[in-house]
Amino acid sequence: MFDSGNPTSNLVSSTICNLRSLAVLDLANNLLTGLLPQCLVSNYLFVLDLHQNQFHGPIPTQFKVSNPLKRLNLYGNQLEGAVPRSLINCKGLEVLVLGHNNLSGTFPMWLRVLPNLKVLNLRFNRLYGSIGNRRIKGHLFPQLRVFDLSHNGFTGELPTWFFKNFKAMTNVDEDKSQLYLSFENTEVDISSPFYIEDSMIVSLKGQDREFVRVLKMFIVIDLSSNKFEGHIPNSIGELLALRELNLSSNKFTGHIPMSLGNLSMLESLDLSLNQIGGVIPEQLARVTTLEVLNLSHNKLVGCIPQGLQFNTFEANSYQGNDGLKGKPLSQSCGDGVTPQLPAPKDFYKEDDSSFLSGCTIKVVAMG
Repeated sequence: MFDSGNPTSNLVSSTICNLRSLAVLDLANNLLTGLLPQCLVSNYLFVLDLHQNQFHGPIPTQFKVSNPLKRLNLYGNQLEGAVPRSLINCKGLEVLVLGHNNLSGTFPMWLRVLPNLKVLNLRFNRLYGSIGNRRIKGHLFPQLRVFDLSHNGFTGELPTWFFKNFKAMTNVDEDKSQLYLSFENTEVDISSPFYIEDSMIVSLKGQDREFVRVLKMFIVIDLSSNKFEGHIPNSIGELLALRELNLSSNKFTGHIPMSLGNLSMLESLDLSLNQIGGVIPEQLARVTTLEVLNLSHNKLVGCIPQGLQFNTFEANSYQGNDGLKGKPLSQSCGDGVTPQLPAPKDFYKEDDSSFLSGCTIKVVAMG
């Protein structure tokens, strides 16, 4: 095992390629430069962590059949090109973190065939286009717990069938004896004090934070800062284990789905900077776990629901919605009665054929 945290200013030594018994290679948080050697994606590494370096060029493409790789973290480099399709040969891959690079191309939907993928982080790249197509069959990402595509150029609608496949996000009966994501059926000793844990930066409750261990209960969808449009799918309300939902800075229209009131474990909801209309569903006020709410800069109208968690939110949660009134805003809501959201067929008809707490250790600079 090679450890990280010893700054150098050099290329990766070719001698690493001769270490056939090496299982974990962690050279994160250094000043390593140059191209990634092809040998790093050979058939013997379980963990490859090179995050926060200065590597450039493409990600090596020759991931061979039966590759044992479980975790690949290349976050915070200057890598270019597409996500290599040969990653589908890594059937045991659980964590794929490629955020904060210069990757391009369309969404790698073929990753759906990886049966154990739990974390997919592609934030802050140059990816574009729709994130699926209507010809896709079978299950999609059944073990996925972290789905972060924020700060890219993705477009199109999010259909209901896509989120129906996120089975791990519907399970609220987690095994409390295992709090963190860990290897399964490998020879890597995860109890060793030298075991290298995952490090990942995500936007959590309005701030970018770095996690050095990924909690099993850490269930997140972040699609913010893209160009998604259309209605927010009702099916997101079926993801009962969801802790954070961030759809901010897109082009969503329609209404806030009443089904989001089913998310009894939701701690943070950000729908700001869209074009969402209608009233705030009364059902949201029943989510007692909600700590952060941002509905600002939309086209919401009517009275803000009162009671429970909604009594804790300040005016900045609602600013930029000229049609809203009631506490904590200055405009009174009159008799205090909040109109219920109507459900006309135009608003809640979804087309299945279209496409679509923890170990936080430090706060880092916001994107």
